Amino acid sequence: MSETRYTKDHEYVRAEGDLAAIGITDYAQAQLGDVVFVELPNVGDSFEKGAQFAVVESVKAASEVYAPVAGEVVETNNILDETPAKVNEDAQGVGWFVKLRMSDPAQFSGLMDEAAYRDFLKGL
Repeated sequence: MSETRYTKDHEYVRAEGDLAAIGITDYAQAQLGDVVFVELPNVGDSFEKGAQFAVVESVKAASEVYAPVAGEVVETNNILDETPAKVNEDAQGVGWFVKLRMSDPAQFSGLMDEAAYRDFLKGL
């Protein structure tokens, strides 16, 4: 069973065991507007928690995406190379960015659950 957690920078992490799918939340894609380009890391790249691992460009702005947990990239979402608009269509589904093998799965539990993230959004 997978579980999803969130950051204050509007990234999500959907974890299943030590694997985590990471992307930006629906709120983030709505703020960016129409996504026109996503720059993803390479399989095998490793990132510490908080390190920039991707860039999203929209008609409004470019935005860095930060690793909510540390780990090694085991898969990237190649669909986004050809159709970056998938982020707008389904940010937390088909619009995921990377899958990481978490090096410290305990970092996941320190992120906001869905209820806490919804409360966080209310305060914005």
